[in-house]
Amino acid sequence: MKKHGILNSDIAKVLVDLGHTDKIAIGDAGLPVPDGVKKIDLALFLSEPSFLSVLQVVLSDMKVEAVVLAEEIKDQNPKQLAAVKAELKDNEAITYVSHEAFKQQLKDVKVVIRTGEATPYSNIILQSGVLF
Repeated sequence: MKKHGILNSDIAKVLVDLGHTDKIAIGDAGLPVPDGVKKIDLALFLSEPSFLSVLQVVLSDMKVEAVVLAEEIKDQNPKQLAAVKAELKDNEAITYVSHEAFKQQLKDVKVVIRTGEATPYSNIILQSGVLF
């Protein structure tokens, strides 16, 4: 049995299979997942697990070089934005796009991890970096 790291076998498998510039998304309970994109549903009930707790676990096991957030998070959920920025390292580029453009970019991710988060615009796309 695995002793450290992510125990969810679906998430662990996705992360192991990522190549440089591959993307995954972590979303709130209401984020629509495009047809053909794999969804890993962790939602138990509203607010659990939280977006931030899932993001923290994924970031502990994934090298990220860039992220995409919805522009609307700045005004509609500044507390969540501050928490996300606190988790990111200084070398990760943040791009802000409209929420509609964000949803369009979901067509290019390997997986969307659904959380139980119930606050607006608590969604992120993570682009895989290089370990060396």
